[in-house]
Amino acid sequence: MWIPSFWLLPAFLATVLLADVVLSIRPVRFIRDCLESVRLPEDWWWVLLVVKVLAAAGLIAGIWIPGVAFAANVGVVVYFLCAVASHIRAKATGIAFWLNCLGMLILSSVILVLSIV
Repeated sequence: MWIPSFWLLPAFLATVLLADVVLSIRPVRFIRDCLESVRLPEDWWWVLLVVKVLAAAGLIAGIWIPGVAFAANVGVVVYFLCAVASHIRAKATGIAFWLNCLGMLILSSVILVLSIV
């Protein structure tokens, strides 16, 4: 099984996800605008928090447990691929899409690749 060769990469991604959770508990304007632009019902916003907390926990646990960080990182990449698809479907391709959505997809993808090299 696989353990990250450089533990700071999954730890960094986990930190970014947890910071996103903190900003999303009472969504700051750019996060609220992003969620509203893809027409995600407000009653479902809490699900995104749970997914991100679980992903961060998996990334951290995976520093010591073989395969867990890899699976969590793949899950984060898939999550942001779905977010990209949602934005494109909703024609919500403004600045939030380019910075937040694609930025997180690129970050999580790069960390995945660098972690397995």
